[in-house]
Amino acid sequence: MFDTPVSHLGFLQFEIIAGKIQKNLEQVRSALAKLAPSPGGLIVLPEMWATGFVYDQLGMLADETPELLAELEKIASSYKIILAGSLPYKLTQAENGKYSLYNTLFFSGIEKGGDHGIAKQHLFSFWKEDLWFQAGNSPSPIELPGGDSLGGLVCYDLRFPEAARLQCRQGAGILVLSAEWPRARIDQWKVLLQARAIENQAFVVAANCCGDWDGMRMGGHSMIVAPDGEIIAEAGEMQESCSILLNREVQKELRERFNSVAPSPWSFEDSDKILSLDGLVEVVKRRRHAGQEIVFTNGCFDIIHAGHVDYLEKARRQGDFLILGLNDDASIRSIKGPTRPINNGQNRARVLAALGCVDAVVLFGEDTPLHLITTLCPDVLVKGADWEENEIVGGAEVKAGGGRVARIEFTSQTSTTAVIDRIKSI
Repeated sequence: MFDTPVSHLGFLQFEIIAGKIQKNLEQVRSALAKLAPSPGGLIVLPEMWATGFVYDQLGMLADETPELLAELEKIASSYKIILAGSLPYKLTQAENGKYSLYNTLFFSGIEKGGDHGIAKQHLFSFWKEDLWFQAGNSPSPIELPGGDSLGGLVCYDLRFPEAARLQCRQGAGILVLSAEWPRARIDQWKVLLQARAIENQAFVVAANCCGDWDGMRMGGHSMIVAPDGEIIAEAGEMQESCSILLNREVQKELRERFNSVAPSPWSFEDSDKILSLDGLVEVVKRRRHAGQEIVFTNGCFDIIHAGHVDYLEKARRQGDFLILGLNDDASIRSIKGPTRPINNGQNRARVLAALGCVDAVVLFGEDTPLHLITTLCPDVLVKGADWEENEIVGGAEVKAGGGRVARIEFTSQTSTTAVIDRIKSI
């Protein structure tokens, strides 16, 4: 088991052979034999290094990932190193046999038989990746027995500063990036790698592939960047391997002088999320102009419970900006009777606005949110799966405008009525 601090950083850069796992594995074996990495090293491989993006074969190829990971464990253990690179990972649901695919960055050599992974958080729709993969969420650094913490990014994640920031604030001092980045955007690759290193005062180890892929020239230029932004190793455009000694003093001195990654003040006024319809129209206009997908859901949310929170988190994952239409007090009384709501509208709105998954709250007085929906024209309308799609208010209007309706299963049996009944019984 790898039980010492990381002493060397490195990468393997090579041309991926589409769909040929064993041939790509042999490339890794051969490159490691030539590199002869020192024990204690971290060696990074390109994105989807064993398969490439052969979408129509990924379901089948992902079946070989567990066996491939077991083989990587043996290789990493033989050199006493960590190998990191992304692979297709299949997660099958026991209840219906359906599966989801994730582009997952795995770390082999940490402990025998362990599968340690961070799924790609931002899928590259330009390459249709979002049609085949599910996005990861809640990334956490990989804790090593020797005391180091490794943050993980996969290709397109590099363009999203918060993906790295979140992990560095959890303690990651080394960021690992596995990528298939084209030569046409290689200048941006270099700038972004340096930016992620500087803003997080972290080492960045990035492995890219080279050669041609589906008529596109890949960029190469795998890099190792120091916490101050200095490029301490960089490959060219051809097959190349590298392993260098890790000088921790650079990071130690930098963070002692001034630390820009640890401070995490709460700089928001969540009550600002509570908007009038007129104000929200302007916000939506700006968000849509920026290219964001607007999501809408609604409800009473009288006594907030775990079921509500789970539902709203899932709703937020349907797009980029979640609007919650909240029935006002008079509206709730007309629906549920004179004893409701328990909490008044402003108090309910204030609690809901404090949820990180909720981007805006707007109260409405009608029995249904149809006026809100037709005014805001959301791209996605979300409702509970207990509603049939043809019964969902606003569904037809959203679909007529080119949007879609998403029905979400409730995982909690808790309800506001049940909470009230429980309090009464006590």
